[in-house]
Amino acid sequence: MNRKTFLSQLSFAGVGVAALGFASCKNNPADKAASATAPFFKLSLAQWSIHRAIREQGVSPYDFAKLAKGWGFEGLEYVNQLYTDVTKSEQPEEAMQNFIARSNEEAAKYGLQNLLIMIDGEGDLSSSDEEKRIQAIENHKKWILAANSMNCHSVRLNLYGENDPALWKQNSIASLTALATFAQPYNINIMVENHGSLTSQADLLMEAINGTGMANCGTLPDFGNFCIERGPNYSCVKEYDRYKGTTEMMPKAFGVSAKSHDFDAAGNETNTDYIRMLKIVKDAGYSGYIGVEYEGNTLSEEEGIIATRDLLLKVGAQM
Repeated sequence: MNRKTFLSQLSFAGVGVAALGFASCKNNPADKAASATAPFFKLSLAQWSIHRAIREQGVSPYDFAKLAKGWGFEGLEYVNQLYTDVTKSEQPEEAMQNFIARSNEEAAKYGLQNLLIMIDGEGDLSSSDEEKRIQAIENHKKWILAANSMNCHSVRLNLYGENDPALWKQNSIASLTALATFAQPYNINIMVENHGSLTSQADLLMEAINGTGMANCGTLPDFGNFCIERGPNYSCVKEYDRYKGTTEMMPKAFGVSAKSHDFDAAGNETNTDYIRMLKIVKDAGYSGYIGVEYEGNTLSEEEGIIATRDLLLKVGAQM
């Protein structure tokens, strides 16, 4: 899909999915929910699902709520790195206030709930360089304050900067404890996603999470991010079992990320058994939002989002 077509569809996103090129009413999740058992979760959209549209096609990140509403979602999961007006601003405080105000305005306009901010590029929280680690903690605080001002429940951060498991765990516990302590008065949860390297080794990640002893420090299990070792061309040569990992992470989950890449003719994700995965989520007693995060290349971003949404609704209705 070229930029002109995407932007043309974007201008009509507020009136529903049909206006975005999905003309059949069978794609409307509201219609599906009315004719089947309602799923045990609500649907949110991870902004990373439209990162190519934002970075390559000129779509404004502030159109996130409009698009999400048109695709039938209820919740919004923001990605800080897509807001270069904030991350590259020479007046960061003013830019941050603009981000908060505009995001709140758009969410309210379309009746959507701000849920979380995914934080990237703010330093290595697991670094053994104490000065760098402390600076990374400070860098994350402004996004915690932003999340509070947007009525989000959480921020998602990364634990990078150390490859030795023992040092990684020690440094991660220290940083998580500091940030969870800072976030607690603002009613913000600190979430860690399985996001590659040691963070995708779920048993070790849970040792770090539980090592904080903080009730507002938890996880964002991602169905498809369990690669712990990469080879040539970013190929995964070693993967932690995704079903085992999700099971281990769910007791401390404040959110769930339904990662998708490819689909078969029946609409099933070819890398992840969604029936098995959603059973794990439900059996853990989770009934919050599940976020669609399409990251494939075969379908367009819009088509991948719709396919993931419909698969979640189909499987969820069966449970």
